[in-house]
Amino acid sequence: MKRSNLLPVSILLLLVSFAPVVSAQGVKARPTGGDLARWRVRAAGVTIVRDDWGVAHVYGKRDADVVFGMMYAQGEDDFNRVETNYLTSLGRMAEAEGESRVWQDVRQRLFIDAAELRAMYARSPRWLQELMNAWADGLNFYLATHPGTKPKVITRFEPWMALSFTEGSIGGDIETISLSQLAAFYGDNSKRPEPEEFLGDGVDVEFPGSNGIAVAPANTKDKRALLLINPHTTFYFRAEQQAVSEEGLNVYGALTWGQFFVYQGFNDRLGWMHTSSNVDVIDEFAEKIIKIRGRYHYRFGKQVRPLLPKPVTVSYKTPTGMSKKTVTTYRTHHGPIVRAADGKWISVTLMNKPIEALSQSYLRTKARNYDEFRKALDLKANSSNNTIYADADGNIAYFHPQYIPRRDDRFDWNKPVDGSDPATEYKGLHSLGEGPSLKDPPSGWIQNTNNWPYSAAGPNSLKPENFPKYMDKYGENSRGLHAMRVLDARKDFTLDELVDAAYDTYMPALAETIPGLINAFDALPKNDPLRDKLDDPVKRLRDWNYRWAADSIPTSLAVYWGQELMRLKQSRRESVGFFFTSQIDAVKRTAPADMLAALSAAVDKLTADFGTWRTEWGEINRFQRLTGEIDQPFNDALPSIPVPFPSGNWGSLASFGARTYPGTKRMYGTSGNSFVAVVEFGPQVRAWAVTAGGESGDPGSKHFKDQAERYASGNLREVYFYRPQLNGHTERTYHPGEAAR
Repeated sequence: MKRSNLLPVSILLLLVSFAPVVSAQGVKARPTGGDLARWRVRAAGVTIVRDDWGVAHVYGKRDADVVFGMMYAQGEDDFNRVETNYLTSLGRMAEAEGESRVWQDVRQRLFIDAAELRAMYARSPRWLQELMNAWADGLNFYLATHPGTKPKVITRFEPWMALSFTEGSIGGDIETISLSQLAAFYGDNSKRPEPEEFLGDGVDVEFPGSNGIAVAPANTKDKRALLLINPHTTFYFRAEQQAVSEEGLNVYGALTWGQFFVYQGFNDRLGWMHTSSNVDVIDEFAEKIIKIRGRYHYRFGKQVRPLLPKPVTVSYKTPTGMSKKTVTTYRTHHGPIVRAADGKWISVTLMNKPIEALSQSYLRTKARNYDEFRKALDLKANSSNNTIYADADGNIAYFHPQYIPRRDDRFDWNKPVDGSDPATEYKGLHSLGEGPSLKDPPSGWIQNTNNWPYSAAGPNSLKPENFPKYMDKYGENSRGLHAMRVLDARKDFTLDELVDAAYDTYMPALAETIPGLINAFDALPKNDPLRDKLDDPVKRLRDWNYRWAADSIPTSLAVYWGQELMRLKQSRRESVGFFFTSQIDAVKRTAPADMLAALSAAVDKLTADFGTWRTEWGEINRFQRLTGEIDQPFNDALPSIPVPFPSGNWGSLASFGARTYPGTKRMYGTSGNSFVAVVEFGPQVRAWAVTAGGESGDPGSKHFKDQAERYASGNLREVYFYRPQLNGHTERTYHPGEAAR
């Protein structure tokens, strides 16, 4: 990419002088008169239209004007989540929450360095600098005009900070590094945080992921391409906005709080959906460490190289003020040392390309056709997402992540490889054509549900033997089997039918495993006491069609049986799960006695918690939003609504990751379907959408949970993409900084 000239030294010094002001009490840095005057001039050229669902449609002359308005609007909706995301990405959570977050911050600082980000900002393309400037200005103008908002830590946003959070996934690559092992390696073992690894207590832990489906014109009634956008993330992790400029920006969809690009969405010509990928792009290297004259070195081939120390200082809040902890970390050319295993120091390599990643994330939103969209991918700065694509020209496509290191396939890259062996060295990155990708397959559809790419187009899919093993780690999953079943069933999809597909009630993981439970019951001796206890529950399951519903008793029995089976296996530290087909096969091989014991325990638990095991699923599985806190509280005594669809772990395409909480008998969802949209591309784009709860994080706002009933019933609302569609659906039109009226 062609770089613009570097900023003048005077401007760089000015940027450095604007270090963020930190205060545990949230005292704001006072903007200068020049700042306020400049912000007000820009605000006058930005129009925000709030529709009747509270969604902000932001209009401006230039892209940078729109970014300014987008960030101002995000501040209005949920500044807490905006700031929290940047406390996380900058490695500053401990400044807000105390010593318990120190190791999380240390982990982040292994890869994110403020001084390096400032330098990256200075060498970024001019167009990207302008967007980052507008990003910071929009947030700072929001703070300047909302004195009632008290930041936890960040009282002034600086443009370079945008480079710390460049990819919209809910779990970044950095989060694969174990905090407990990092603390054990670098810290005082007597004070390190408790291990975060979850052994489980039988609750239905949602496997993170998403669904994306593209349907070609040949398989649609109106001969127009369709796209399903269905991320499965923690609720309220993303905003919903539209951004429109006179420079060609016109994009709608889901943005991660604090970012200025639509992460999953569409413009008037094309759309895209990201799903978490199982490609192996994060690698560990077992380093051979030696000491020479008291200093650490490591071996690489015939060389002995010095291990590079890097002090990391983290500030953290205490009851009496701020304190600091300094950790001397080490790194090889592979990356930082993050843990020890089998007597070896383990380093980790992962993608760290902030300029390219932020550029790619933004540029794809402005692409006008397949070739332009694909050109944005040439930056190779997406390491974690598969992409499902559709456009107005009738194309549909699948793209594998573009950052894929080329490696020797003889090695098992799922485990640490020998860092001293030059044969394990990366050999550049794969080209886009070398990874799995599809365009316009004869099947007429493409799907990905975090499964492997080798079933993306059913019988017209790619073959795994044609690609390195590290292109996928886990294989097929139950949602993938479900998606193929639904997509193969018809050739006349409309928006309505695509919504029906997204909420199809079948649960293939349970359809695969419940028959084994029934067979185990049928094989019981006639005098076995379990026969009397389980006769009616098994009859309910025997007559069941394996479809979820709010009034379904078999759904309750089956889900609780699955949870009890997971609890039993977890107590033995056995492989657990229903998500991937390999896990389903393991469940099918479960001993009959264990299957029956799990059903007996499920009957007991349902009876103890609800008075009878004959409890409808909707009485158990609930949506509740009480506060704007990031970690939501739940209470059985307070209002909630039934949700008919369960966790995607059972193969349901619609997903609601719910569990019980201290003091509750009911299960409350916090993840799964977080945003659902269906889009039709043609001369004009048509779209419907729904988000979990509502757009606002303020419990006092009518948009705090105004979409909850629609969310639970799969009743998507119209998206007002074109300005005339807002006529009669406008709640407020204003410029940033104007008082509400």
